[in-house]
Amino acid sequence: MTVEIDAARCHDRTASVDGSLMSAGPLPIGKVPASLLGDLLRSVPVLDPSVRLGPAIGEDAAAIDLPEGTLVVATDPITLTSSDAGRYAVIINANDVAVTGAAPRWFLMAMLLPPGTEAGHLRALFGEVTAALDALDATLVGGHTEVTPAVNQPVLVGQMLGLVASDRLVTTGGAAPGDVLVQIGPVPVEGAAVLTAGRRDHLTEVGAELLDAAAAAAEVPGISVVAAARCAAAWDPTAMHDPTEGGLATGLHELADASGVALRLTRDVVDWFAPGLAVCRELGADPWATLASGCLLATFAPERVDAALTALRQAGHSAVRLGDVVAGAGVTVDDVALPVPERDEVARLLED
Repeated sequence: MTVEIDAARCHDRTASVDGSLMSAGPLPIGKVPASLLGDLLRSVPVLDPSVRLGPAIGEDAAAIDLPEGTLVVATDPITLTSSDAGRYAVIINANDVAVTGAAPRWFLMAMLLPPGTEAGHLRALFGEVTAALDALDATLVGGHTEVTPAVNQPVLVGQMLGLVASDRLVTTGGAAPGDVLVQIGPVPVEGAAVLTAGRRDHLTEVGAELLDAAAAAAEVPGISVVAAARCAAAWDPTAMHDPTEGGLATGLHELADASGVALRLTRDVVDWFAPGLAVCRELGADPWATLASGCLLATFAPERVDAALTALRQAGHSAVRLGDVVAGAGVTVDDVALPVPERDEVARLLED
């Protein structure tokens, strides 16, 4: 299925590499601009030699070498939805650990609740968290919970930890020219679920079957990439990354930037989630820039990619050969530059 790129809601990354362009006026809602965040992260010294992978644009987790292996640590908040927020908090953070090749094992959660929250709602959130952890065989080990006027809806900030053998760590920045880019899982799955929950009354033209599928997308096909990442990790990927806020387009640019390479895609092979496309089309959202949890990007050496694709498909994961890793910078689709989204479409639409 062909999907056009909406350049009107995107910008050329080279137009904002100067952090000074971000110094005037308020920051946009959503992820902090990469140029500004990059400047901030480069100013942070890493003094501990055990820190193998510190804070960097595009990397989903930190990695710390220990005698037992490499400890992988990830943290992410849930701010764009209050529906199933507990389950989202677990899965999104587990995804960030799993893409390093580690198994998610220990979870901490800071839960900020608005005034007026009832005990029943808190119990429901904890129930979502514990059920999601049980499904991953992971354990809640700590956190913080409070009611505060600083928020007007529940804000959950999760931290997931896992262990991986030191010689099996996978990063976002490991892709090299000559590698093959693979997409595992369709997009936009998370965006379909969140937009349907938040704008269902506006979706009058989407057929009932597609609308129901979009509403249930967080469970089927689901937003977890843990099983897919564990399967892919067995085939020595050179890099893995899960696109989230900013959609597939942002995820691709994050992988390219972290690895210092260019990605060359073929448009016709992108694996689109049909209910998500239908929702995006009616709401006027760009599917390239719509929340994309549930998708995994991985790169493999050419001699490994066919075996990896076969193994992934046999395990029940949709997987396509999306393109190639080449020398250079940026992302192109059929030789046309793919712009970087200014912000995620879900954030834009739910703010309006």
